[in-house]
Amino acid sequence: MQVELAQISLLDGDVAHNTRKVVDMIGRADVSGGTKLIVFPEATLSGFPTRTNVAAIAQALGGPALSAVRDAASRAGVSVAVGLAERDGALFYNTTVLIDGSGEIALHYRKTHLWSSDVGVFSAGNRFETCIWNGITVGLLICYDIEFPESGRAVAALDADLLIVTNGNMDPFGPVHRRAIQARAMENQMFALMVNRCGSGDDNLTFPGESALVDPFGEIFAAAGSEETVLKTQIDFSRLETSREHYRYLHDARVALDLKRVDNEDGSRALVVGDRRIG
Repeated sequence: MQVELAQISLLDGDVAHNTRKVVDMIGRADVSGGTKLIVFPEATLSGFPTRTNVAAIAQALGGPALSAVRDAASRAGVSVAVGLAERDGALFYNTTVLIDGSGEIALHYRKTHLWSSDVGVFSAGNRFETCIWNGITVGLLICYDIEFPESGRAVAALDADLLIVTNGNMDPFGPVHRRAIQARAMENQMFALMVNRCGSGDDNLTFPGESALVDPFGEIFAAAGSEETVLKTQIDFSRLETSREHYRYLHDARVALDLKRVDNEDGSRALVVGDRRIG
């Protein structure tokens, strides 16, 4: 399966600019060459808001920014993973959405582990989910989430074949997430695709890029540098069974997450605590 890692620079707080850039890049995706998915960084459409401007920047999932991206995905016939500051009533979330090639929302995830700059701006999500997309099981995480093995294991416990990570990791912490994504892929025997932001941002932040596709053995299959780029690569899903041929970590693990699984009729899956669905 051909995928594109859209490692781009963003303007914090400029939803119109960022949305135009994303829509343009979706329109230039190599669909005729086989691209099925294009992945963007964390908080793509909004950039990173602050406590003072999040109410003005955040939009509902039905708002104009995500609607424009959904329309572009439908026109191009390509799936898109994109981040935004989401408004839900009086609450705001750091959210990533997987949009399928017909423009429908296939999966919606709210960041569960808030970095220091997220605290006071966003509420934390508390739900892990996967969906069936193009015949495989896909899960989402966002940036700081991947530094916690439990997050990757939660997605893997829902049978994920591919973990998509939208990232906004800044210097001097760039190498941390490259190492973390390799560990999450290997210890859960799944592919992991991480797309980080590049360029500069508010508060004199610099984003190092270093987006990567990691295979189920923890090996980097494709990697970007620090510059803005669209990295086109292939995912060979036959390597999933190869990695699981002699042992399966999820089967052999003796310390289990204290969560219960729900399988929905549409093929999506969620984790629940007791009788209460997470989220």
